[in-house]
Order: sequence, then structure tokens, then C-alpha cells
Amino acid sequence: MALKELSPADVKRLLADGEITLIDVREQSEYDEAHIKGAALIPLSSFDPSTLPSQSGKTIVFHCGVGGRSARAVEACQRAGLSIDTHMKGGIKAWIAAGFPAERR
Repeated sequence: MALKELSPADVKRLLADGEITLIDVREQSEYDEAHIKGAALIPLSSFDPSTLPSQSGKTIVFHCGVGGRSARAVEACQRAGLSIDTHMKGGIKAWIAAGFPAERR
């Protein structure tokens, strides 16, 4: 299964429309520094595909800092037999560069 990449603009629209579940696979400290409102945190360092929230009709989309870890999360899901194949290209850096808001703790 190929890796699907969404742009930050696509993710923003799909998140606003309630069509995706966005999962941030960065570490807690990175998430605290800046995160996308509505994104769930599941760090790649302790990632287990079996603990993902129910998709309930929504597509799961991963994101990280620049795209490497989110691609690895997709690979882990596929190895576990899940049909998850989507991440946000460029990660939160691309999101912020596009001028979209980031929450901070």
C-alpha cells in the first residue's frame, strides 16, 4: 500500500469538516511547544498500532515535525495489517509555514 500525503491545507479542511482523526506522533515536549488543535498525541517512541482510536468512519492521518516519523507510523500500521496509509506532508513545520494556527502549552 502506498503512502498518501496530504498538504497542510487539505488536513486543515478535513479536520474542520470532521472527516479525519489527526494523530501527532512527536514527543510530549514537542507537542507542548506547538500542536494542531484537535490532534491526539501518540508518540512514535511508544507507538502501538493496536492502541489507535476507533476510526468511526474517519480517516486516520498522522503528522510529526517534518514527515519522517509520521511515515514510519503509517508503515507500522501497515505491518500490523491496518489499512492506514495517510500522513501530512512536511509535518507541523509545513503547517506553521502555511500560516495555520498552532496551540501552545
